[in-house]
Amino acid sequence: MIGTRMTKTRQKSAQLNYEIVLYWSNEDGVFIAEVPELPGCIAHGDSQESALASVKEAMQLWIDTAKEFGDPIPVPKGRRLMLA
Repeated sequence: MIGTRMTKTRQKSAQLNYEIVLYWSNEDGVFIAEVPELPGCIAHGDSQESALASVKEAMQLWIDTAKEFGDPIPVPKGRRLMLA
């Protein structure tokens, strides 16, 4: 039982190894966290910590929804994306 639980925990955390872009939005007055590899996966918060916590939840919801509908889930690139 414990081994199964640990395996599921590792699988979930492995699924969340995506790059997160965190920045301050003057327009909105909050920190924004975006996951470029998961289209539309974005969250905000009053602090960097709350934005990161919110985007981690959004990432899991994004992945769960993709699984539910049979949509492909991008494999995390594990490297920094190129910025233009």
